[in-house]
Amino acid sequence: MSRKAKGKARNVKLMIFDVDGILTDGRLFFGADGEAVKAFNVLDGHGIRMLQAQDIPVALISARNSPAVMRRSLDLGILHTRLGEQDKLSAFQSLLEKMGLRAPDCGYMGDDVLDLPVLIRAGFSASVPAAHEEVRTRVDYVTAAGGGQGAVREVCDLILKAQGRYDAAMKTYLING
Repeated sequence: MSRKAKGKARNVKLMIFDVDGILTDGRLFFGADGEAVKAFNVLDGHGIRMLQAQDIPVALISARNSPAVMRRSLDLGILHTRLGEQDKLSAFQSLLEKMGLRAPDCGYMGDDVLDLPVLIRAGFSASVPAAHEEVRTRVDYVTAAGGGQGAVREVCDLILKAQGRYDAAMKTYLING
């Protein structure tokens, strides 16, 4: 991780994630009833829980409106989930107002050009290796892991380490910690 990325991650007070291509691998499967089926990674989910346990709230902003995403959001206790948001910048600004934060206080992770308006305004930005080139070349950090394959966990760990909270987060799991 570069010093610049670590420095920016140190200031994150709210971490926001896109869903398709970030929390999932970006593929969509449609069931017989037409509902999209998505696969989520448990490592990513636990990374989100670790951030929340260290008083760093998490939000989701997605252009798609998906019952599966709402279910996952509820399972993880994510209180700020904005689905069906084609204008992600507007959703981002609304979220900031609601939470009393400024753009530099937030991290955002996305993978496509629809995410660029938020990625370039957020204080810390991240993406995945399979992201669109226009995104990969503009973010602070590109994960080693792919979307839906631990990339979110990688970013959660990065934030916790940058803020000096990783050891406290891990202490729960280490018997002799």
